[in-house]
Amino acid sequence: MLGVDDVRDQVGSIGFGCRGCGACCRRVAEDSNLVIVSPAEVRAIMAATGMAWDEVAEPYPDFIDAGNGGEYTLAWCIRRTADACIFLRDGRCSIYAHRPWICRTYPFMLVDDDLLVSECPGLGTPLSPGAAHDVALGLCRRQVAEAAEEAGVRAVYRKARVPPGGRVVIDSEGVKVLHD
Repeated sequence: MLGVDDVRDQVGSIGFGCRGCGACCRRVAEDSNLVIVSPAEVRAIMAATGMAWDEVAEPYPDFIDAGNGGEYTLAWCIRRTADACIFLRDGRCSIYAHRPWICRTYPFMLVDDDLLVSECPGLGTPLSPGAAHDVALGLCRRQVAEAAEEAGVRAVYRKARVPPGGRVVIDSEGVKVLHD
């Protein structure tokens, strides 16, 4: 795992400044704005908005055949309209203070020891060392949170049972049956 200083140096050399364009929140290609969220992130958004789970989140769209007529997926995503995240309002994020990790750290992502960078108009904008450190710290915290969520999903998955003909989401909290 990369340390904060290593990530800071990489992020600083790339540069980034959010332009507030909202392009990352809009669907420009199939699943381009698919924001995967943990159950904890869904609950934080629910607490901040008063919305219900199914108003905030939808199952990750790729389902796996369980072999008994049922199927499952292993993640949740923020709900979207036909063209944008449901929380994009008047070109701005309406849950900015409670936005998920993926949104907080965009356009960057850590995968093992690699810094991945998504396309974004704000790339190349000089960052102060302090701002680069803040981005790096967020990325490292996100990596830890995602690893913990993945471990939780693995633990639940080992014991999970998909009901025959049912559709479920297996997450770190358990098996959640989807109702049409």
